[in-house]
Amino acid sequence: MTQLLRLHWSTLGEDTGGLEHRWAAFWEVTVDRGPSPALPPRDVDLWVISARGAWPPPEMNRMMAEVAALPILLGLKADAPPMDAKALTEWGALGSVRWGVLGPEPPMPGLRPRSGTTTQLSASQALAFGLIGTSPAMQEVLARARSAAATRATVLLLGESGTGKEVIARAIHRMSADAAEPFVAVHCGAIPENLLESELFGYNKGAFTDARKDTPGKFREAQGGTIFLDEVGTMPLGAQVRLLRVLQEREVQPLGGGAPVKVDVRVVTASNVDLWRKVQDGSFREDLFYRLEVVPITMPPLRTRREEVPFLAQHFLNRKAREHGLYPKALHPSVDPLLMSLPWPGNVRQLENAIERAIVLSGTRPVLTREDFTFLAERMGELERLGEPAGRGAGTAERGAEPAPMPPGAMAAAFAPPPPAAFGMDLPAEGMDLNQVVSDMEKTLMLQSLAITRGNKKRAADLLGLKRTTFLEKMKRLDLEDADSAEAEA
Repeated sequence: MTQLLRLHWSTLGEDTGGLEHRWAAFWEVTVDRGPSPALPPRDVDLWVISARGAWPPPEMNRMMAEVAALPILLGLKADAPPMDAKALTEWGALGSVRWGVLGPEPPMPGLRPRSGTTTQLSASQALAFGLIGTSPAMQEVLARARSAAATRATVLLLGESGTGKEVIARAIHRMSADAAEPFVAVHCGAIPENLLESELFGYNKGAFTDARKDTPGKFREAQGGTIFLDEVGTMPLGAQVRLLRVLQEREVQPLGGGAPVKVDVRVVTASNVDLWRKVQDGSFREDLFYRLEVVPITMPPLRTRREEVPFLAQHFLNRKAREHGLYPKALHPSVDPLLMSLPWPGNVRQLENAIERAIVLSGTRPVLTREDFTFLAERMGELERLGEPAGRGAGTAERGAEPAPMPPGAMAAAFAPPPPAAFGMDLPAEGMDLNQVVSDMEKTLMLQSLAITRGNKKRAADLLGLKRTTFLEKMKRLDLEDADSAEAEA
């Protein structure tokens, strides 16, 4: 039985008219009936959003960075007036948006993202990989990755450790026409020099003492797909000669003799050191360097794209909670500026590990606060005391402008807890409306809880120690939500 593509419909509180049931023969439909859009599931192929208002909801701007180029259909009612050009421009600025009338005829599955600066990754790919492309530097990376994926050109990924070079290598493979073929990753620095050639190129029985059977090697395992050679700069000169032959002749010569074997693979290599310097000191072949540098892609360190840190943190927060079978947690709003202010010498890998550690050690608390990340102060503060640049990892291949180093003492200040909210006040001489003051305080706290939980009312109610039904009733009473929407969600 053919599996249906997935369609997610954010109605923004509008009545569906039962259209989701009429579309069921063509799509696997899920419906979000809340008054504000929520992120669609990871494996959705089309996101339909009811055009209830002339302008996109403000939270859509943040969501677009997380769904990458997921095609979006802006749904209009059949009797709705046409949208003016300015409104369409505002919606279209979000990314891959089309508009159409919602009716018995289901949306067509052929909708594709429009060409432009958005990454051509599906939502499931982007979120699975943790790829965020809001910064100009990452837009350039993703543009080159798309170009490389359309060919079998050799790719050289440069950048500090932890910047996501293997993530981009896998994305190139997934975006290519060979996505169903093997992706074979080889970490050259982890294999002893005397074994690297046999691992990569294979060997025949009797080639050496322990060669008891013919072994194809990693290149032949990746036939038709992609082989990723990480830390290629550690490869000994003998293996470099063999790799050069593979790139030139597209054939592998197994150890122990025998006829060469033709291979058809995409080669993606990576290095966290400057390969050109290794060419200059004679430890890396110059002709091989030129063969590898057909499509060079430099991964920017995390400290140069701080605006992406909150999106990456939220992505890792959701993924790690699923991996450990924990109830989804939220980040307190004060955490975002803290994480953005840190230099992250370990880059994205360090951020991912920090989020995982905070989730595991936070127990049953539903919200992670600044105090959950104080362990980062120890490591980065030590670098600060030693006078080392906390923002640059060892062996970097990235060149260019760097952000100014953090001033002395800034690390400790970054982790200082925010001042407590001051609820105390003096009674004015003319008196006050106590009921209004209490209502204002309730409204402030409820809005904060909704902001912390990204609009999830069940979790927001938990934060305030309320039942969900009580929370919804208060929202109606305080004019935070219309009565019909609250009843629909109850």
